[in-house]
Amino acid sequence: MRLKKCLSLVLMSLFCLGAALPAAAADLVKVPTAWLPGQEAFPIWYAKQQGWDKAAGIDLQIYAFDSGADALRAFPAKSWIFGGLGAVPAMLGALRYNMSVIGLGNDEAMANAVMVREDSPILKTKGYNKEYPNIYGSPESVRGKTILCTRVTSADYALHLWLNALGLKESDIVLKNLEQAPAMTAFDYNIGDAVVLWAPFTFVGDKRGWKTVGTPKDLGKHLPIVLVANTAYATQYPDVTANFLALYLRGVNWLQTAPREEVVKQFQKFYLDWAGQDYSTDLINLNFDTYEFFNLEAQKKLFSTSAGPSQVQQWQSELAEFFASVGLITEKNLKEIQGSSYVTSKYIDMVTPQAVTKQ
Repeated sequence: MRLKKCLSLVLMSLFCLGAALPAAAADLVKVPTAWLPGQEAFPIWYAKQQGWDKAAGIDLQIYAFDSGADALRAFPAKSWIFGGLGAVPAMLGALRYNMSVIGLGNDEAMANAVMVREDSPILKTKGYNKEYPNIYGSPESVRGKTILCTRVTSADYALHLWLNALGLKESDIVLKNLEQAPAMTAFDYNIGDAVVLWAPFTFVGDKRGWKTVGTPKDLGKHLPIVLVANTAYATQYPDVTANFLALYLRGVNWLQTAPREEVVKQFQKFYLDWAGQDYSTDLINLNFDTYEFFNLEAQKKLFSTSAGPSQVQQWQSELAEFFASVGLITEKNLKEIQGSSYVTSKYIDMVTPQAVTKQ
């Protein structure tokens, strides 16, 4: 099954408007979902491969988008109902389109990286900001440089965190907005002084000798991929929403408990099918060292509001505060985010351990 963005958004929208509604009891509920070409899509891909969706009364429709911004543009047309996005587009989706955060994919704080070539003068300075001893660069070596980055994404957040740690602003650099694959290709042809990538593109950069000068993890931040929903649909069909989460978390449970050799084999099939990339065993194992998936138990804790705002709410609030501080959202937007309930534990609380551990 070659999963790609092969349908026009118009046709997809026409299909999804009718297909997304639960039908008679004997029929499968068609559920269109949106994913990026990264590891976080594996659990839902594997669930689909195993036929778990149909056993749960759902027919998952899995669509690929180049970036979170790309997926956001399709969301208002109801081209998809559930999906996995970076924390940044999810925040903007909540502001613009009544989107809810209902679960977590993985933490990509190590997987988003500002990268430079081996001969970059940026590498000459490490630890300029004493609070972040592992990042490279200085105001003098970075100011005026051309940086390739995918806007309104987790990569954008990673870039601004790094600039901020160096005492710089976006106006101090020349920022070129490119999707991930074109950005990597352009940088390969010596266009730009730095590029901001996420995995698996970072792994390709590593193989080409490019060096990481900063990641959100280096800067003390978590950066989760979040599972999102059309709020109106989730409110009307909570059981379908909980079933979607259960399918995803069943995939997470499998990859965390199955023999590593089998998991690696399935990941290789996934990347070939999903992203058209033939990755080695070593590269797949690097995936596991870079990403952290959250199982059901971890997610229930991270979404718990028993002692105040949940950890996920705090992460999203910190993200909004940072974007307000660098002028990428307004103070009004910040208040809307902090005063909203778009991060909800309602549906993750409906998922039982038995639903994610079925054999």
